[in-house]
Amino acid sequence: MCGVFGIANHPEAANLTYLGLHALQHRGQESAGVVTSEGGTLHAVRKMGLVADVFSKEQLGSLRGSVGIGHVRYSTAGGSLPKNVQPLTAEYRHGAVALAHNGNLVNAELLRTKLEAEGAIFSSNSDTEVILQLMARCNETTLAGRLAWALARVKGAYSLVMTSEDRLLVARDPHGFRPLILGRMRTSPHAYVVASETCAFDLIEAERIRDIEPGEVLTIDGDQLVSQHLPPAPPRFCVFEHVYFARPDSRLDDQGVYDLRIRMGARLAQEAPVEADMVIPVPDSGVVAALGYSRASGIPFELGLIRNHYVGRTFIEPKDSIRNFGVKLKLNPVPGLLEGKRVVVVDDSIVRGTTSRKIVKMIRDAGALEVHVRISSPPVKSPCFYGIDTPTRAELIANSHSPAEIARYITADSAAYLSSEGLAEAVREGAERRFCDACFTGDYPIPFDPPTHRRQLRLVEF
Repeated sequence: MCGVFGIANHPEAANLTYLGLHALQHRGQESAGVVTSEGGTLHAVRKMGLVADVFSKEQLGSLRGSVGIGHVRYSTAGGSLPKNVQPLTAEYRHGAVALAHNGNLVNAELLRTKLEAEGAIFSSNSDTEVILQLMARCNETTLAGRLAWALARVKGAYSLVMTSEDRLLVARDPHGFRPLILGRMRTSPHAYVVASETCAFDLIEAERIRDIEPGEVLTIDGDQLVSQHLPPAPPRFCVFEHVYFARPDSRLDDQGVYDLRIRMGARLAQEAPVEADMVIPVPDSGVVAALGYSRASGIPFELGLIRNHYVGRTFIEPKDSIRNFGVKLKLNPVPGLLEGKRVVVVDDSIVRGTTSRKIVKMIRDAGALEVHVRISSPPVKSPCFYGIDTPTRAELIANSHSPAEIARYITADSAAYLSSEGLAEAVREGAERRFCDACFTGDYPIPFDPPTHRRQLRLVEF
């Protein structure tokens, strides 16, 4: 997943990047970082943890410059380690450069092996560093040329922001797997911003201009915006962004996420009706789809489960004294509301089934008479290799079990999913296919060999 943010031509680049990362915190909670560019000198603050915990007022004050890039990380390639915190920085014969990346490169391991054989030394085990290593070997005369040359040699998903010598560069892979949007500050029309989602623009009072096009490499140098394009490929925007990842108040792929989730829930109600007394969401991911299901079915919507929004990682977990500790820490049923009721529970997906099983038990323990689980996407049957940390195929319960078998495992009275046709209709996909749904279908747009998980030596930092 991950979230990226960039801004150019603004005296408060660091502060605005910090605020932008706050709005993108849902895309990654492992680490956060900001790098600013000041006349060829880069200033960086990067650390493990949430945005609010990583940056102090004094640290933000040290990030001088009118160009800034930021990153919140959700690790897929490379472990959750301090050395992998982004934006990555490097110095080479052309100067200092910083890079932040959302996505996953499927040929990074092959390229890294080749580069190491040629003498390259890596400072992280992030796939992103491969791009910097390739740029260092390029003889193109411009920064944009070197970036385009490197990107032409990688395969996979990338939406990235880069800065060097007070310029901001942004790029998106030719399939457009991950979102990246261009905007402009309303109070400073010469200050351009880019972000993974438009909700970051709302916070800093910026206006959306357009999506960065698939395959586009855009350079923002002062008032000049210069685009070049990589060889085209069929568009394959990740449909799971609309299903789950993005905030409902964002607009991605030129569509409102909230409206699409309402449509998913409504279509689900048509495809999988059930007699019930209330519809409740699994917060927060199932809330909007549950509203759609409620409206289409006429069954009242209730907030039967309340989420604790202040839960981070827990370091102490009772082994025997409290069953289902992890779920209970995040969710709690409203006393008395569910007792004696037939309940429809709406969520965005079921992965392994273990969490769903605990949630169903929690609802039954609260006195529910029946529990019917409805999922606002098709069954997740295949892992994602383009930037989502999903389990192996063998661990995905829908890969080997029918909905009826899944219902028995999670102890629900019934379980049903939105069909692939229903999802396509909800996201307004016409006859021409334009989404990646490999997690549902196993149809991968970019062929690749699965990673071999090569041995990595860990540098422990405190």
